[in-house]
Amino acid sequence: MVLLPTTVVGSYSVPEWLERLKTEYYQRRISAQHLAEIHEVAIKAAVKDQELAGIDIVSDGELRRDNDVDYFLARIPGVHIPQRAKTDYFDYYEAEVTRPLPELPVPASRGGPEPAVSASMGGPDTSTSLGLAADFRFTRQLTAKPVKFSFTGPFSLSRRIRDEAYEEPGDLVRALARRLNAEARELAAAGADLLQIDEPFLAGYPEQVDLAVEAVNLVTEDVPVTWALHVCYGNRYARPSWEGHYDFLFPAVKAARVDQIVLEFARKGLDDLRLIRQHGWDKWLGLGVIDVKSSEVEPAELVASRIRRALEYVPPGRLMINPDCGLRHLAPEVARQKLRAMVAGAALVRAELAGSESPRTPRPESQGGDTT
Repeated sequence: MVLLPTTVVGSYSVPEWLERLKTEYYQRRISAQHLAEIHEVAIKAAVKDQELAGIDIVSDGELRRDNDVDYFLARIPGVHIPQRAKTDYFDYYEAEVTRPLPELPVPASRGGPEPAVSASMGGPDTSTSLGLAADFRFTRQLTAKPVKFSFTGPFSLSRRIRDEAYEEPGDLVRALARRLNAEARELAAAGADLLQIDEPFLAGYPEQVDLAVEAVNLVTEDVPVTWALHVCYGNRYARPSWEGHYDFLFPAVKAARVDQIVLEFARKGLDDLRLIRQHGWDKWLGLGVIDVKSSEVEPAELVASRIRRALEYVPPGRLMINPDCGLRHLAPEVARQKLRAMVAGAALVRAELAGSESPRTPRPESQGGDTT
């Protein structure tokens, strides 16, 4: 792994034509097979864009997903969605559970066949898989670079479900976590080695951080991959859903069985870096250095200055460089320019770190006399 590796949070710029075609699909004007082919074209382009920008760890851009909730809820058995047709693909479903979600009797099969796809709405015709392993396998064969694969966490998914099944609200979160754990097992069996849990709703419910961390640990249980946890302040329509600081996340997040936390700093400022030192966070930090809610492209030197500041709190061997959140709402050319600026800024600091390592002066060999 290169020093100060660059990556993305997950989503990539959604072209306008893809937005229109997704809406066509939800209005049943094009088939699921047609949309699947369109997705493959878009994902290939997104991966290529990341490679050309110099990103070290790429993603599929989450371009199959119309948003960070519906794609999963539509595939989870037991989640009832009364109306699946949409007038705009950004709309959220009115999802509900009226009885406890079916439990998996055994862990999901490792490396089994891909789930069948429903001809009507594209959801997997299976009770044991959400189809994420197949999504990963497609991306894996497109690139030689490491691939990060992300999915929305159980706490955030639960915020979009009307719960009429559980007496204890936390039980729905735990049930979703167990379902995602089964999916993570299939992803690991498919070769995924860097998985990220996204919890974009957690900042809006800071008093429930302990429940969210408990659920994260259910998701990661017995899945031997590198795990990241992304917590932001929301990115709906390129606007934050909440404001505040990451104080609520600490020290609870230290109990999360993850290898990295991925946080936003570019938009909010770098003051919350103090929490890393204050609470002794000794794992990786994914440092948000690109503001995805602004179309203004950051100069490479500004990116570099943010990285230098973070190095006051985190050693370079535990720092990963990424945008604040997903790039979904940025225009394609803006997204490309921002990624190039991020890579250039990281390269500046990487070169500085390499130059600061002065070579050792070899001690003179003793020839039997005085060497002073």
